[in-house]
Amino acid sequence: MSRPQTLSIAIAQLNPVVGDIAGNLAKARVARAEAAKRGADLIVFTEIYIGGYPPEDLILKPSFVAACEEAVRTFARDTADGGPGVLIGTPWKSEKGVHNAVALLDGGKVAGTRFKVDLPNYGVFDEKRVFVAGELAGPLEFRGVHLGVPVCEDIWQEDVIETLCETGAELLIVPNGSPYWQDKTDERIQIAVARVAQCGLALLYANQMCGQDDLIFDGGSFALNGDCSLAFQMPTFAEDVTTHVWTRDGKTWRCDGPKAVLMEGDEADYAACVLGLRDYVTKNGFPGVVLGLSGGIDSAICTAIAVDALGADKVHCIMMPYRFTSEESLGDAARCAKALGVRYDVVPIEQPVEGFEATLADLFSGTNRGITEENLQSRVRGTILMSVSNKFGPMVVTTGNKSEMSVGYATLYGDMNGGYNPIKDIYKTQVYRLSALRNRWKPPGALGPDGEVIPPNIITKAPTAELRENQKDQDSLPPYDILDGILQSLVENEHSVADIVAKGYDAETVKKVERLLYLAEYKRRQAAPGVKVTRRNFGRDRRYPITNKFRDT
Repeated sequence: MSRPQTLSIAIAQLNPVVGDIAGNLAKARVARAEAAKRGADLIVFTEIYIGGYPPEDLILKPSFVAACEEAVRTFARDTADGGPGVLIGTPWKSEKGVHNAVALLDGGKVAGTRFKVDLPNYGVFDEKRVFVAGELAGPLEFRGVHLGVPVCEDIWQEDVIETLCETGAELLIVPNGSPYWQDKTDERIQIAVARVAQCGLALLYANQMCGQDDLIFDGGSFALNGDCSLAFQMPTFAEDVTTHVWTRDGKTWRCDGPKAVLMEGDEADYAACVLGLRDYVTKNGFPGVVLGLSGGIDSAICTAIAVDALGADKVHCIMMPYRFTSEESLGDAARCAKALGVRYDVVPIEQPVEGFEATLADLFSGTNRGITEENLQSRVRGTILMSVSNKFGPMVVTTGNKSEMSVGYATLYGDMNGGYNPIKDIYKTQVYRLSALRNRWKPPGALGPDGEVIPPNIITKAPTAELRENQKDQDSLPPYDILDGILQSLVENEHSVADIVAKGYDAETVKKVERLLYLAEYKRRQAAPGVKVTRRNFGRDRRYPITNKFRDT
């Protein structure tokens, strides 16, 4: 076969649904047809695209693997039309077990497969649990071009790329399911640059774009030329199918395409929260969401995220005042609801709260009012929201931030009630930043209104749960700038108490926060899932025992 001098490659940065094999195949066929119109020779899909990523223990279900393989073979038959060939991620069974694979489809058949070699088993990844690792292998031949196809983690080490280079690869195409967390874009680029510098071959990095439970996949597919220059950059947090023409350049290939400007920092985190909530609600079939709007900053930012994700017509906010609710909070909540255009109802909770207190009066006789009575208010509110959800179908959005989740400043079966939490991995100090950010900016594709949507007073006033007279968060907790600094050291970095004190924090405060962090583990185990934005979220990344007597000294 003659060696072509140009190769037109489409990257399909799509939003698959885990388990929706037929739906994912249908979307892939549309993308291939579009790529064909643009003259593509090859279209590249992402890691395990056909089954959705990550499939977790679905891989242990033989019928799931078989259905994915049958869908891939069906798609392969489409390529008999002479149009674009296909590289697609799929589970694939061999005599050794089930692999995380990529299949090359061309000429009406499965023309070749390659299996992921380096199975990640850290943080959010648990692939060694369900997959068998592939062996080092050479490139796939496609219409006269030798394509090296490492899968995701395979480029994070040198051995897979070294083998591909030694066995004649001309171009590296990397299907990815690379989840988002802060500063991840720079990390991906650095790894890709290291591999290109290692072998001198151009590299295409195709990444999934979706929300899947607590994980966010931000897309941002890109390519590097053999000299490490950026060949093209696709956008983050958006589905996209782009086609680029590559030309031979010595031993490899070269391209010069558009470079999208990427969201970074707080903007990227906010976009991740929107995408996570949108996909969780829509993929699970909820007609909308309901949440308590208290006049505080956490519920305000969650309402803004919900409107940006779903549209105001799918967001129902309920203010549930009691005798400790201030006129200031009532006014702030009403203004926020009006600015965002959501349905807003006021449901006083005096009768159910006092009914519970009357019911418990004999049992509680001789005791003083305290946290138990405060929690009754929260649990009544949680019950009301869950009742609305049960009656009409919207999912309850819970609104606790990472600072509160860390130290247990939340009530089980009360304000922790809900199906999903968009700010679960956002510290309180960042909640303030995101609120100010949203008043001057919104991400592309957001469905909410432009301009100020969170009343400034919500951002500037002292935070309070309003469960007793003149209550402030700092009655129970250190100031949030101090608390968050300590928590980031404890949670994100596993620093010792001594290390944190050496940074200038008060020793007794650090010990108190560490104690609260450990004690609240049982609450976090019962918390709703929520968007991961930090490197170390609660759940997949940080798995501490509930029964735990260890304390740092």
